[in-house]
Amino acid sequence: MGLADRLDHKPSELSVGQQQRVALARMLANDPAVILADEPTGNLDPETSEQVIRFLEDFHQEGRTIVMVTHDPRAARRAKRTLKLVAGAVRSEPFGPQSLHVA
Repeated sequence: MGLADRLDHKPSELSVGQQQRVALARMLANDPAVILADEPTGNLDPETSEQVIRFLEDFHQEGRTIVMVTHDPRAARRAKRTLKLVAGAVRSEPFGPQSLHVA
């Protein structure tokens, strides 16, 4: 995760991006098949956001399923499939204009 030089630092001494990478490392400790990522690029600078998205893409290439919630259009464009919540309906973007009602 690129944090070997920060091993002896407290969380408060890490940048937001470094804290995000620590969270990713903790999540991977259990070797999950499914990763739930809630706003993984929120509050990150563009460079760190790109790095986090690349990590998630690498995890997907290893066979993991990634479910990501994001408001970041750059992150959403990298997904294989996107769903949008619009006025209480879920809309599948790449596979046509179908809508499912969400109660």
